[in-house]
Parts: sequence; structure tokens; C-alpha cells
Amino acid sequence: MINRKQFIKAGAATFSLFSLSKALPSCKGAARSAHAAMNRPIVVSTWDFGVAANQAAWAVLEAGGRALDAVEAGVRVPEADLTNLTVGKGGYPDRDGHVTLDACIMDEHGNCGSVAALAHIAHPISVARMVMEKTPHVMLVGEGALQFALENGFEKENLLTPEAESAWKEWLKEKQYKPVINIENKSFNVERLPGNRYNHDTIGMLALDAAGNLSGACTTSGMAFKMHGRVGDSPIIGAGLYVDNEVGGATATGVGEEVIRTVGSFLVVELMRQGLTPAEACHEAVRRIIRKKPETAKEIQVGFLALNNRGEYGAFSLQKGFSYAVCDARQQDLLLDGESVY
Repeated sequence: MINRKQFIKAGAATFSLFSLSKALPSCKGAARSAHAAMNRPIVVSTWDFGVAANQAAWAVLEAGGRALDAVEAGVRVPEADLTNLTVGKGGYPDRDGHVTLDACIMDEHGNCGSVAALAHIAHPISVARMVMEKTPHVMLVGEGALQFALENGFEKENLLTPEAESAWKEWLKEKQYKPVINIENKSFNVERLPGNRYNHDTIGMLALDAAGNLSGACTTSGMAFKMHGRVGDSPIIGAGLYVDNEVGGATATGVGEEVIRTVGSFLVVELMRQGLTPAEACHEAVRRIIRKKPETAKEIQVGFLALNNRGEYGAFSLQKGFSYAVCDARQQDLLLDGESVY
């Protein structure tokens, strides 16, 4: 894989939007991104594991496929990865030892589907899509979501891996909850002993296909050792994910409670509608969190990733260490560090 630092140094002249200053954006008129021409198809996603996810999505996009199919195929990769501690089958359980998963998906027409607190199903994103396409509802939760999945052919399985069970038993010794920032970034310097893997994350993915249509997906196992029944922003349309084909899409990562309080992804899309670039819109959404809870914001991680309908993208987070992956016709394994406030 390309070295992140080498790419950033080499790509600075090409992607000038990543040099966005940390001041509040002051001009909102014309597009200020380095991408003058339409860049499509393209897929972007959160964190280091987004690289492999993007490549699966790219296989769909490169063949002329629909963005909706691409994002579903893409996020299924980390959902199936047993080494991924924050998404899917490898995710850590709640404080009672139950692995419950959340996911949502949204297409270019504004159709959306979501599942929350779903147990025993390895691919919640595919259940969420089925909710969107086969029911009159947007969200199913808990036992109802599981019943729906089983009735539609999904296989019931034990999602608690031996590693996750070991980490949970280690956590039970002290029962201390303290999320570690950026545990999802494998190059970031955090202590990775089992008892300290208190994470808070997801993969969010946005794609623009060759036809110019946008879709997005978001999936997570939620906070490790959370209270049973806790649901974060990831399955909430408008919080963890939002797509408007006339403007663009956005997805969030980090402590979901703060994203929900600001309806963060919807906010990012609306800021892009007002003329901000994706990076500027993400920056302002992060600043909104700081203004509401300045002291809390210094102790947590929240990041936003956005893609507009021209194929321009950008990201911003509270803390350093938020990485995201980009895949288009030029390169399929880009990994970038987003700008941050702190």
C-alpha cells in the first residue's frame, strides 16, 4: 500500500483542498476545490480499513454499476473482517457480552433503510438495504430486525469471536469505560492491550457512479462495552449518514452521541448546498460540536467525510489521527489524513 506521508507530500499540489486553513470558512460562492472537472466514478470511506472496502466498491463502479450496489459491496468487506474490532463480526460486545450491530444505507432517490441493535447477523448493511427495498419503513431494531432478517434468508450465527470475548472478560475486571481516540487508525500510537480497546467507530462510505448518482452506507458494532441497547449515530439517517443527489453526501465517525445532537451529516450536506466545499462543510460541522460542548470536544473524537456531486471530497475531525480512503480512476489505494481542530 502507498505510504500515507509519501502520498500527502506528493499530492499536495494536486489536491489543494487538503491545505484548508483552520479558520472558519469566509467565502461561500464558487467552488474552491482543486477538482475543476467532474471526477466520477469515485468512492470514499472512513479509516484505514476503507482502502480494502473501497476496492470492493470500485469493482462495481468500474464496471458501470450503481453507487448503491458499490457501497453495499464495499462495507461488507470490513463487516466480514474478524480483525476489525469496530465493525461487523469482529466487533466488541456490549457490557453484557452481546454483539449488536447497526447500519444504514441511502440511495440517490432519498430512499433509505436502517437496522439498529441487530444481533446474530453478520451483514447488517444488507439487512438495512432490504428494509429500504422491501418494507414501508426506514428502521427496524432489535428482535424485530432479527426476525425480519431471518424471514428473508439471512443466516443466524454467533458473532462473539474468541478475541472479543477475551477482551470483554478482561474489561469486566474493572468495568471502566474510557474510549480510546483513533483506535481505528492502525498507524496511530495508541495502547492496544485488550482491556484498553474501548472504541467508538464505524465505516462510512460514499460513492458517485458514472451516471452521476450518489449513495452512501454506514455500518458499525458501536461502542465497545456500551450499555445494552445503546445505539449511536451510525444507523440514524441525517446523523451518521445523509445523501442528497442534488448536492452530495456525508458520513460521520467517532462518538455518535455528539453527532446525533448536531444531526451532523445532514448539516454537512446543507452547508455544501450553501456553497461550501466538502472540507469546509466538514470543518464547520466539527466547529458546531465545539461551540455546543467545548470541554467535551477536547476529550473525544468526531470526524466527518463528505463527497459532493462533482466528485470533490474532504474531511475534518476534532482530533488528529482521523484517516480516510479515496478510490477513483487515478488510484485505488489512496489513504489520507484529514485536517483537525486539536
